[in-house]
Amino acid sequence: MNDPLTPPSPSDPLPAVAAYWDAAAPAFDREPDHGLLDAATRRAWQRRLADWLPGEGLDVLDVGCGTGSLALLLAEAGHRVTGVDLAPAMVDRARQKFAAAGLAGRFLVGDASNPPTGADRYDAVLSRHLVWTLPDPPAALRAWSDLLRPGGRLLLVEGRWGEADAPVEPYAPGTEALPWAGGVPASALTAALRPLVHDLHVHPLESDTALWGGPVHDERYAVLACR
Repeated sequence: MNDPLTPPSPSDPLPAVAAYWDAAAPAFDREPDHGLLDAATRRAWQRRLADWLPGEGLDVLDVGCGTGSLALLLAEAGHRVTGVDLAPAMVDRARQKFAAAGLAGRFLVGDASNPPTGADRYDAVLSRHLVWTLPDPPAALRAWSDLLRPGGRLLLVEGRWGEADAPVEPYAPGTEALPWAGGVPASALTAALRPLVHDLHVHPLESDTALWGGPVHDERYAVLACR
């Protein structure tokens, strides 16, 4: 087992990143849009997910699933959910949520940018507030689009936190050169996605305060695209 106090080699930041998110897991759901503990926030996400992924019975892959809050909403709506997260503590909490709700879900510990799902293919791949943590976001976008069945949907909920030109401190050893640290504007994300998908739509979300538990003052959006 890796010692979380021992810095990883510069070529392998994943142990430090996993340790960071493991440490964040106990308090993660205190953020309104993470835990969805407030009924209004929960309903707001339910409505959005129903609009973006209508119907039921879809096979959905939630990459960077965290504690599984959105995965749980999707399972409650009748979808079959697989979640992947690098942090074992996050995955443990997601499994606990599903067990408490009496719902089936599959959760894997692994690199969300290259999910360990083998030959499985999905009707939808969901990511929320993940791409800013990745060392090679374009490679992850390619991997995710390759996991879609024909006509499948890629749903990315993202944003750019704070001032666009403000310096961003690395959050874990080995993350000093993340290309999208601090978040990514919709213009940059859509430019990276367009060669991979078609029928791409951007949905601004910063004005939907119920999603975030209150007003936000930065860019928030969802990108919905089809393979």
